[in-house]
Amino acid sequence: MKRIMLVEDEENLHLAIKLNLEMENYNVTSVYNGKNAAIKFRQGRFDLIILDVMLPEINGFDICESIRLENSKVPILFLTAKSSNEDKLTGLKIADDYLTKPFNLKELLIRVENLIKRTQYEEKPSEKNKLFIAGCNIDFKSFVVKNSHGDILTLTYKQIKLLKLFIEKKNQVISRQEILEKVWGYDVYPSSRTIDNFILLFRKVFEKNLPSSTYFKSIRGVGYKFIA
Repeated sequence: MKRIMLVEDEENLHLAIKLNLEMENYNVTSVYNGKNAAIKFRQGRFDLIILDVMLPEINGFDICESIRLENSKVPILFLTAKSSNEDKLTGLKIADDYLTKPFNLKELLIRVENLIKRTQYEEKPSEKNKLFIAGCNIDFKSFVVKNSHGDILTLTYKQIKLLKLFIEKKNQVISRQEILEKVWGYDVYPSSRTIDNFILLFRKVFEKNLPSSTYFKSIRGVGYKFIA
């Protein structure tokens, strides 16, 4: 039985969607706000996430980006009343599909089936789990960084997650608040000094023979920017 996390705050609509998904033999986990979606995702394994955009506490776009830092494979379908071209483009950049309300129930079920089926048979090239920065080979599956001299460093889960965030938002300024929310979650924040220490480590590894802040730049009063 395929597992779906349904994140929708309008109760009657939520129950109607859930009922129809269960009639199609899906196991549905119900979530009614953004904060709980981030928590619930880490507690289980899902074959698909159906995600509203306008949610209490944390919006769907931010939830999607946070999930993508941890899992790049799980299909995400936005189901939302936000129908502007700008919203659609934003959603499709980070998720797999985008369906606006009001919607046709049969169309939703077909999209759900296709997303799960496509992911089930899709072959993901292993190269997507690797990246080169300044001559260093980063393996995101093993958390290992290897430089051109063969030196190996194993990063922690949080360090590799922060590195992914920088890479996905390359050449963009990322605030400290966004880093704390998307890397550490929405419940427990470390001190901002922890982020500084992570950046110092990245600079030592990737800017070893380069001028400081070549790749990882501090933006005073805001946060950081990764230059690619």
